Amino acid sequence: MVITRALPECWGHRGASALYPENTLASFEAAIRDGAEGIESDVHVSLDSVVVMFHDPALERTTGSEGLIRERNWHGPDGMEHLRTIKEPRQPIPTFAETITLLMKPENQHVKFNIDVKVQNDPDRLFSLMHNIISEQPDWESKLAPRILLGLWHPRFVAFAKAGLPYCRRSHIGVSTSIARKYFWDDVEVFSMSFASLVSVDGSKFREECKIAGKKIMVWTVNEPEYMMEAVRWGVDVVLTDVTKKWLDLRGALQVDYDAMLSRYGRLFLWTKWHFYFPAVLSFARATRMTLESAAGPFDHFVLPEPATMASRIA
Repeated sequence: MVITRALPECWGHRGASALYPENTLASFEAAIRDGAEGIESDVHVSLDSVVVMFHDPALERTTGSEGLIRERNWHGPDGMEHLRTIKEPRQPIPTFAETITLLMKPENQHVKFNIDVKVQNDPDRLFSLMHNIISEQPDWESKLAPRILLGLWHPRFVAFAKAGLPYCRRSHIGVSTSIARKYFWDDVEVFSMSFASLVSVDGSKFREECKIAGKKIMVWTVNEPEYMMEAVRWGVDVVLTDVTKKWLDLRGALQVDYDAMLSRYGRLFLWTKWHFYFPAVLSFARATRMTLESAAGPFDHFVLPEPATMASRIA
């Protein structure tokens, strides 16, 4: 007998990025073909104000080209529009506009879109450019806006998101439950947390707090079956994964025989992996905060956006 259970959704981390070059239309399309309920990607802005889907601030790792995205033009003979990924099958870098076009196809209008807002961006400029593209779509307020989830690492970006994209849901992306509580609790409805940050006793407490408060939890980046099964035990809402088909196949098997499938995967790995222990988690959280603050300023002292209304921007 098949028992229907509420199991975590599958969102493709940079698409189906284990098989296709990350953050490309081919990767996004593959995740959607697999049956993923959502895709996740990252945004940066070029020198000539084109929003592109790319993880790193620099081009080298995935394209072999040089330079920072913010210092390179998209258009022109030397523009980034001509670059291709190193990984096969070689793909161009997609723009935000192209990705929105993909998601607005009739067959894709169920797919959710998690946008990882990188802290190297000027949030006012980025969100203005994004709004222009979003608001150009037909019936965007009902067919697109509800599917977009902004992912914010730095508290400075919260006020800009509220001012520039007030119709988009907001999440905090992070590696520290203490930072999530202190800086983001009242301003987001979703927490997108690293797997390691949720393993500890405090991670368990945070998961319970979210459940009581009606906050959703996404966990990343979950690629191994035993990790996926632990996320099921935790009762998270979304599994972010590079291997969308693997999680979807496991989820299908869970729907057929939940107890038998879950019993195949033990929990010993939680005590045998050094990076799940408190000193490692704390060290990584501190290093991450330092990186974020070096790019966007201190968490406790930052400049808020000038008062503005979306009415004037939309007009």
